[in-house]
Amino acid sequence: MRVLLLSTYDLGRQPFGLASAAAALQAAGAETTCIDLSRDTLSADAAAQADVIAFFLPMHTATRLALPVIDRVRTINPHATLCAYGLYAPLNAATLRERGVTEIIGGEYEDDLAALAHVARSTSHVSHVARSTSHVARVPVPRVEFRIPLRESLPALDRYASLQWGGERRIVGYTEASRGCKHRCRHCPIVPVYDGRFRIVPQDIVIEDARRQIAMGARHITFGDPDFFNGPRHALELVERFGAEFPGISYDVTIKVEHLLKHADCLPVLRDTGCAFVTSAVEGVDEDILRRLDKGHTAADFERAVSLCRTVDLVLTPTFVAFTPWTTIEGYCQLLETIARLELIDHVAPIQLAIRLLIPEGSRLLELEEVRAIVSRFDPQSLTHQWVHPDAPVDRLQESVATIVGRRLNAARRDLFKEIWQLAHDAAGSSAALPVNLDLLPRAAVPYLNEPWYC
Repeated sequence: MRVLLLSTYDLGRQPFGLASAAAALQAAGAETTCIDLSRDTLSADAAAQADVIAFFLPMHTATRLALPVIDRVRTINPHATLCAYGLYAPLNAATLRERGVTEIIGGEYEDDLAALAHVARSTSHVSHVARSTSHVARVPVPRVEFRIPLRESLPALDRYASLQWGGERRIVGYTEASRGCKHRCRHCPIVPVYDGRFRIVPQDIVIEDARRQIAMGARHITFGDPDFFNGPRHALELVERFGAEFPGISYDVTIKVEHLLKHADCLPVLRDTGCAFVTSAVEGVDEDILRRLDKGHTAADFERAVSLCRTVDLVLTPTFVAFTPWTTIEGYCQLLETIARLELIDHVAPIQLAIRLLIPEGSRLLELEEVRAIVSRFDPQSLTHQWVHPDAPVDRLQESVATIVGRRLNAARRDLFKEIWQLAHDAAGSSAALPVNLDLLPRAAVPYLNEPWYC
């Protein structure tokens, strides 16, 4: 059985979903080829020779980019079984099936891919998408046999995004210590698939995966768990092992604001074991928006988390959904003012100031009557439910901010922030000055990954 695994985009990193799937398929005896289309091209021969062609869809952008590739491989090899796997596969099952994909596998995909390789056919895990209710059919999240990912056939790590830390560039690896999330934030794409469940990956496998990537040149590891503190004991034991075995190797994690507060005593452990920064999906500082998103924290909680991390000398990198149906121009200015007041300008990737809320199929946002009232249609090209802000100037502001950021990807964060600040306050009819003098702020070297896209 010949299986071709394809990835279209995975945040500029070596695709974990290819490496982990390849390990399961090899164990099942399948002849497996991995191609990362963000770095290499797909040859007609590779597509023509495959019995199964499986697309790894971990995110929205990857899924959109996959659609024309699906059309191409169907033309090249109409007899191959087409499969989509990963977080966004079940969310977009109906659209994928319309393109000829017959096998849909969700978040825990390794064993099902191996089974598919045995028989070249299987029963899909998602039977339908009931668009009349905008609800993805809930299915059990299986428990899989975790294996050490096989990365040898993938492009070298130095071809991917790197960590920038002052004047130093570090090659980055990626692994996962857990999957899914026990929380159910209303806008999160993990929820329709995992629905409050998460799975722990055995520590020995995580450490060995990191060890092999470090041997390949990695000097920084991203732990890609949706929330590293879903299992805090597992996480702490893991980073203590990591720090002891790999001194001088840094890492980053993602942790919810409420977990930073609940486990504040653990933050020094992260710092002492090599954590370069913690990403936290703050999303906003407007209490009504946080409540609608069901984030589980308040604006005051966010500020407290900033203080806690700063006290222990741990870099906090907040992310935001800056534009929602409830965002006002004044509220957007408040977000900018909070970022400036907390001296986080250097910590926030400019793209975070332009992100507009996506409403994919199955989103819990569609539980809200006020959201259903503004959603016009599901667009199979953008793979989202389309919405228009009730206040047109807010949408115009978002488009202007996105244009500024998109045209100046390599500009200094402070320069872009000042430009966005001026744009937003002009839109608000305000002449408010920045609450801090950027020239006097200390220029600490804030570490960051140089491909900071999150959708």
